[in-house]
Amino acid sequence: MDTREVITRYYELANAGEWDAWCDLFAENQVMDEQLAGHVEGRETLRGMMKGFPETYARFANVPAHVVVEGEQAAVVSRISAVTVGGESIEAGVCNYFVVTDGLISYMSNFHDSVPFAPILGK
Repeated sequence: MDTREVITRYYELANAGEWDAWCDLFAENQVMDEQLAGHVEGRETLRGMMKGFPETYARFANVPAHVVVEGEQAAVVSRISAVTVGGESIEAGVCNYFVVTDGLISYMSNFHDSVPFAPILGK
């Protein structure tokens, strides 16, 4: 897959809640700087984290609004709309930055306001 195909698939799988397949889009030695989870290294570490995702969110959608791809890099502006298992709504604008190497995400970072995520952060 080229960079655009990987990014398209990233959002398709996330919105379908197919987290194991979503993790397969990442390189084995991936590095992620995630706004809420912090610095995450390794696909299997990420896979372990995502196993708890259904216990946090009853519904989760991350819908791209703008996608920019240049070679192995991509930036996506999107909107997260989610509901926690406790019934609290979360709405947040997000920007994700990706580096795709040999058809897999080798680096990703995201940027968003953390206030909308207070229900899952215990604040």
